[in-house]
Amino acid sequence: MDVEENRKITGRWDKVEEEQPPPSASIMATAVQKNGIKSLTNGNGLVHHQVQGLNGYEHLDVISDSDKGLVTEPAAVDTETVVVSGQCDPEPIVEEPEIDIVINNVVCSFSVRCHLNLREIALSGANVEYRKENGMVTMKLRRPYTTASIWSSGKITCTGATSEDAAKQAARRFARCLQKLGFNVRFNNYRVVNVLGTCSMPFSIRISSFSERHREADYEPELHPGVTYKLKSPRATLKIFSTGSVTVTAPSVADVQAAIEYIFPLVYEFRKERTKEEKEALAKKKLRLYGDVPAHCDDDDEEEAAEEGGGAASEVESWD
Repeated sequence: MDVEENRKITGRWDKVEEEQPPPSASIMATAVQKNGIKSLTNGNGLVHHQVQGLNGYEHLDVISDSDKGLVTEPAAVDTETVVVSGQCDPEPIVEEPEIDIVINNVVCSFSVRCHLNLREIALSGANVEYRKENGMVTMKLRRPYTTASIWSSGKITCTGATSEDAAKQAARRFARCLQKLGFNVRFNNYRVVNVLGTCSMPFSIRISSFSERHREADYEPELHPGVTYKLKSPRATLKIFSTGSVTVTAPSVADVQAAIEYIFPLVYEFRKERTKEEKEALAKKKLRLYGDVPAHCDDDDEEEAAEEGGGAASEVESWD
């Protein structure tokens, strides 16, 4: 009887163990729920909340309800604040305004170290003009488009080039032309005398306030519509107009660029937005310069162009 009762009791315990999951399985289920892992589905929308028995975890100790509060939970990860590498928006890049500096004229001079007969050059040379009242001969080239003023002493001044390299190339071509006419020419004492550059600021300028703030600025509206600003380092003279146009004369191209970089933050403080009429006049001027429209323009445009051109021409001087 004892053996049979023991078998019956043992069988009952086996049956109970088959029906109820081991304590370790409930621990894993609790851990799965604590970690925030979603329950698996069987494909028909139903959720398996009952966890099957796990083999190999029978040796784990059972945590009582009173001890569950001592178990630390893993920190929840905020998926919304995580920035995936390579998918974040780049920082906006502030583009600085670009200013195009146009070199309009490079003046150079050199000597041929011999006496020149101007009458013979005028009779035998090509593309020449003899100006007897001035005591010189002017000679022109097409490439590069330049003009040379030739004196009988052998000194020659070349104007019209748009770069320092083009100016030197033109000077050597003028010397070669004189050599072909039979003169004993030696190319000597070449140097760049003056460079004329212009640029247009992307805004208008309150030149009256600018001249009051800076003592270096000379503004006489009765004599000239622009402000004359002279720099000692770099050596340059600037003509600043209310439309935003700036004309620079300096002994080299590098000095022209340095002068523009120096004056930009100073005039930026006195900037103002262009009016609609000023924008239209500036557009017409640009089109006329590029040859897209006829040369005729409004009276205001002609007056402005004459003012800027006259101010630029008055500054073409030697930087000795």
